[in-house]
Amino acid sequence: MKMNGNTILITGGTSGIGLGLASKLQQLGNKVIVTGRDLHKLDAVIKQFPGIHVIQSDVSDPKAIALLHQRLAAECPDLNVLINNAGIMRKLNLHTIHSHLEDITREIEINLIGSIHMVMQFLPHLKKQNNATIVNVSSGLAFVPYPISPIYSAAKAGLHSFSQSLRIQLKNTNIKVFELAPPATDTPLNHVFDAADLNGGLMNLTKLVNQTIEALNKDQFEICPGPSKILKLLSRFAPHFILNQLSKPVDAMLTRELSYPTSTPFKSQQQEPRHPD
Repeated sequence: MKMNGNTILITGGTSGIGLGLASKLQQLGNKVIVTGRDLHKLDAVIKQFPGIHVIQSDVSDPKAIALLHQRLAAECPDLNVLINNAGIMRKLNLHTIHSHLEDITREIEINLIGSIHMVMQFLPHLKKQNNATIVNVSSGLAFVPYPISPIYSAAKAGLHSFSQSLRIQLKNTNIKVFELAPPATDTPLNHVFDAADLNGGLMNLTKLVNQTIEALNKDQFEICPGPSKILKLLSRFAPHFILNQLSKPVDAMLTRELSYPTSTPFKSQQQEPRHPD
């Protein structure tokens, strides 16, 4: 990937990995646009990084995606890089969810379907560019599930699969398709977990961003920083072992839930979700 002179769109770019990439890519001489749902967070980005452009948008809303595309096609005809980063992650006990079935798929709508919609909406535009790039931010959990976050894990596994297929279908075009599969990183996305849940700790955000930029520069199409590389290897060579290790927080969750009535409404049975925008 060419590392400067690009016009880059990053979804969910007001905090965490999205904002870290936005800042670094701007420093390298790119025009960077970030989207998010929260106007206060978007205003904070402008104050902290005056050169970064912000647009309020929601990847779970196809109409919002269409409007975003319409605006950027007019205002930024040279847009050539799309980074699908927006996502949420929740701890969910599937024993205690009794209502709001549409809510349980929220991570699918945002993390998977939102990314697919963004790709398909912007694909015709990207094909017109001399050099174009799509980066889908999945997770190390795309290779092995984290059972305390079952829907998130399923969404990221789906995004990993979609990214592989997309790369093959676009192999004869001017578009490069990357997948960034971060490990647990020190960002607001992981603040719903306590120390016992995150047995391996959190990767430093700056280190993650630097490794990602280096990999993009080398055209390393599947980027697995830090512990994600280990997760991928273990999922191939010791799948039962690594799944058992990642399953340990479920035992503690199930023990805690024994003290709650099974009729407790859905929303009280989960940690408040964090959205990186």
